Amino acid sequence: MANVVWHKHFRILLDLTRDDLDHPEFPGLWDLIYTTDRFYGRRGVPVSERDLQCGGVCRDMGVEAPMHLRMRGGRREAVHERREDEERHSVPMSDEHKAYQERILRAAHEGGFGGDSEVRTRVGRTWIQTDTLVEGADGRRIGWEVQLSTIDERGLRGVRARAGKAAKNGITPAWHTDRAAYAQRNDTHWTRSDRLPAHLIARNGDLRIVSGFRALDFWHCDTSALYPCPNGIRRCGKAHATAKPRDVFFDDMVRQTAAGTIVPIQFRAETKVHRYWVTNADRDRLDDLDSDDTRLPPERENTPATGASRNRPTCQPATTPPTTPPTAQDPPTPAALPAAHPLLTALPLQPAAPAAETAPPDLEAASPALGQREDHIPQATDTRPGLPTELITLQQAADAAHLKLQQLDNHHERDLQRRAWRQAAETVQAAVTRYARTKRLNRHEVETRLRRLVRHTPSQGGPS
Repeated sequence: MANVVWHKHFRILLDLTRDDLDHPEFPGLWDLIYTTDRFYGRRGVPVSERDLQCGGVCRDMGVEAPMHLRMRGGRREAVHERREDEERHSVPMSDEHKAYQERILRAAHEGGFGGDSEVRTRVGRTWIQTDTLVEGADGRRIGWEVQLSTIDERGLRGVRARAGKAAKNGITPAWHTDRAAYAQRNDTHWTRSDRLPAHLIARNGDLRIVSGFRALDFWHCDTSALYPCPNGIRRCGKAHATAKPRDVFFDDMVRQTAAGTIVPIQFRAETKVHRYWVTNADRDRLDDLDSDDTRLPPERENTPATGASRNRPTCQPATTPPTTPPTAQDPPTPAALPAAHPLLTALPLQPAAPAAETAPPDLEAASPALGQREDHIPQATDTRPGLPTELITLQQAADAAHLKLQQLDNHHERDLQRRAWRQAAETVQAAVTRYARTKRLNRHEVETRLRRLVRHTPSQGGPS
């Protein structure tokens, strides 16, 4: 049984614990839905052909689980049609999963941050269920989701939707696993540790994250470069960045993601887009590189090193040779690597991970939560391109901010201008999304048409 039901025809979630099913604007909704379901039952309509499905765990996993309604002792109940769907709600949490939750909260509290487990955050007329939610600095919220080897494969079907739903509502998704196959997925930012029993996970030793964190090496593509040109030519003369695997302690990962010193990025390598965690200094330098790839981004100020940890290790690095070949963004040989980047001295980094991750190309972000209303943008349009003038103005402002960033040399001024560029870019992206949904258009086509119009029409005033 479940308390949250999805109505396929009305496309709304029904909370059976509330008298109005959480829809006060529809008086008499329960009587209508219950009477209809009972009528279907008397007519012999199969449960799978009715309008009700599980809106809780099953829906989060991407499973369509038919349900029917009944009254027991004056209480409303929704019952699954299949036993396997019902069992999905009662799967006990493993000891390893509980140990990770306890460790995340302990690490967060030691860093001065709050948090709680099994947090259900209300978003409009639906919810976000988070394994462990850490309340970080400056209103930052990190939603840790633990997926271990004991979880069924079907539990990963809704990862992209759940991560996108969390990110859309101000929660940074952080998914952790102990299985290499999960860590190679590209539906969200994954981290991985070695597979360990619960008593080792729970103790205070140093637990390593062996996959998911990267150090960015910035280099100039000339004859002295250690790496091949990612553009596939001999030497292009431009600046590039290479993502190198690095281990980091799990407790440090929890605290520094809450503090904002470790952040998620999407890193493009050739035709693929990977999702990694990096330091905020590397993220800022990567933004500088993306805005002007003809020169190396400026060095960032170093932070004091914390030194080696005195804790006994929870696990030792693997001594067996790697079974997965390194990807194109990994360095050619360990002997040819330069010294550790000075920006990462604040982290107790460990030797390189034995295997690099590979992931499929990035896909479109998950759909927004159901029931949320989209703001309408003005419909005043330019008759020639057929796009609202507001979109054109916002895109021109974002391009102008980007052009100004490329022309600055002062480190402080570039930081301020980068923030202005990010804000302008986020504004135009949100406007494009709202317009495409309102008009039921392909968002990618709208964005491409807008950029082509602004950047290739001199009269619009945008950069060419």
